[in-house]
Amino acid sequence: MALPTPLQAFSGVPKTHAATDQQTIIDGEKMTGAQALVRSLEDLGVEDVFGIPGGAILPVYHQINDSTKFRFVLMRHEQAAGHAAEGYALATGKVGVCLVTSGPGATNVVTAIADANMDSVPMVVITGQVGVQAIGTDAFQEADIVCITYPVSKHSFLVTRAQDIPRVLSEAYHIASTGRPGPVVVDLTKTAQTGDMYYSWPQRMILPGYNPTTKAHGRVLSDAAKLFSQSYRPVLYVGGGAARANAGAQVKALADLTGAPVVTTLPARGIIPDTDPKNLGMLGMHGTIAATGAVQRADLLVAIGARFDDRVTGKLDAFAPTARVIHIDIDPAEIGKNRQPDVPIVGDVAAVLDDLIPEIERTQAIQGKPNLAPWWKAIDGWRKEYPMTWDKPTDGSLAPQWGIKKLSELADSSTIWVTGVGQHQMWASQFIDFENQHSWISSGGLGTMGYGLPAAIGASVGSARKFEGKKPVWLIDGDGSFQMTSEELAAAFLDHAPVKIAILNNSVYGMVRQWQTLFYEHHYSQTNLLDGEAHGTDGAGQLADDSVPIEVPDFIKLAEAYGCVGIRAFTEDEAIAAIEKANQINDRPVLIDFRVWKDAMVWPMVAAGASNDEVIYKPGIKPLTGGTPAPGTGPDEHATGVFEHEPTTAANEH
Repeated sequence: MALPTPLQAFSGVPKTHAATDQQTIIDGEKMTGAQALVRSLEDLGVEDVFGIPGGAILPVYHQINDSTKFRFVLMRHEQAAGHAAEGYALATGKVGVCLVTSGPGATNVVTAIADANMDSVPMVVITGQVGVQAIGTDAFQEADIVCITYPVSKHSFLVTRAQDIPRVLSEAYHIASTGRPGPVVVDLTKTAQTGDMYYSWPQRMILPGYNPTTKAHGRVLSDAAKLFSQSYRPVLYVGGGAARANAGAQVKALADLTGAPVVTTLPARGIIPDTDPKNLGMLGMHGTIAATGAVQRADLLVAIGARFDDRVTGKLDAFAPTARVIHIDIDPAEIGKNRQPDVPIVGDVAAVLDDLIPEIERTQAIQGKPNLAPWWKAIDGWRKEYPMTWDKPTDGSLAPQWGIKKLSELADSSTIWVTGVGQHQMWASQFIDFENQHSWISSGGLGTMGYGLPAAIGASVGSARKFEGKKPVWLIDGDGSFQMTSEELAAAFLDHAPVKIAILNNSVYGMVRQWQTLFYEHHYSQTNLLDGEAHGTDGAGQLADDSVPIEVPDFIKLAEAYGCVGIRAFTEDEAIAAIEKANQINDRPVLIDFRVWKDAMVWPMVAAGASNDEVIYKPGIKPLTGGTPAPGTGPDEHATGVFEHEPTTAANEH
């Protein structure tokens, strides 16, 4: 007999549960399951919860009152509640928690769950569910959220008994925050919420087989140290896993010890300060030429909490073709998934580096350090010849890159930067000066438009909780991305979250338009948003056909409608004045509508599926094509082995 599919298994839950609520445990304080959920969150140390109420979760909301130890933040959409929990988790290092109802409430939060799963964000999502007797009957607002979320979460629980609630909450919190962090779903039936139980704490968790490896095993550390001793072109390729492990100090120590340059993925921006001379910035599709060039010419690639994502590697079999690979990751499923390493190391990134650094020191004491001077000469040549820059707008509007750079220059050094998704996200990663870990919050793996504002609210709540509000929160968003969750301005205002919002308003879906320009014959199908066509300092300019300017929405009026401060900037002087004013306002959100050039492009760029050697610095300029040496390196350096494409085991395998 064939086993049921997950969906069939859910629908096939028996309709009679006479013994479900019978309790054999009498130790502890008697209470309802809803009371137990609130108490469990308090005992777990949860201080802030985001969410929206609904019928199937009302018993829990009934237990939230002025005496509840955690603070509840009422959002305006369940997806936003999930993103706010993500922003809170990334800003504080704690587990983010959100609480929503069944059916559409639960399905609305799936996008945030998938986003957190891709970016390894620790989060517990509690969803309401219909009563046990109604499961499988297509009851009102019933949805099989456990099966829906299984592919996009770290784990999902269905709770049918009140007595199980404290244990399951303990397990969910533990799973979310240990090993490779991620979102855990707890689907809580109304039966479990209203049933009686006996509460005790702490709970004994039942997690057979869940034992994340944190320490490296075997001879892998000595094998890795040996590869460092043989490398004349090493690169540390640092990903979001290093940021989640809080491993910035270890990454810097490894770079200083070995002399290797550091390149980062998008989620790892800020892992070491941008002012550190070994930091080459982001690599990949929109990375710096120095970072991408270094990886493509490396003879040793040390992947630290990175997963060889396609936006980093480009054409996979052409990625770092001459490099042997050391791959360090806490998730064994990532090892060898996209690139087979020469030395695989499973473990917590920080713990592994703590053990690897002394091993390298011992090896260096015996064998000495390789001469990396030619390698750094090549890297410095790329840096000098191909710095991050931008073109001047031809229509008199602001250059978005200039705007972001000015935001960075005028901001407090402790600022937490949040973005939506699109061109503005890439420019922010390129032009903000990151000096601190955990100062960058953005949707990486899933690329979720609408992520920015709710994540910024979560970060602001986290800043107030953990840093007494001393870390300001700036959101850099696009006009398209912002409109997907702009209703959360109400949540920001009413919760007194002084988020500062910079909308780079180019009146189009910018990244889609860029691809249409480059790859789709300038056919701008459905990318014009018509929300910022007016030009001129008074905002009363006209369109080319002398019609009335289109402002749908008028972001200033929108901000004011939600109780926020709205400012519009057309010129550089207006932009500077607006930023300075926003930095002085700390009692409510501030929104600045920067009018920027719609034809601005994100450069450098690697076309999707192309080799990173085909990176375009600017139209017509491909610095790495055909194994081109770095500027300033002549035939002598080429002969020493800085750029030769000698075969290696890893290169042959790929």
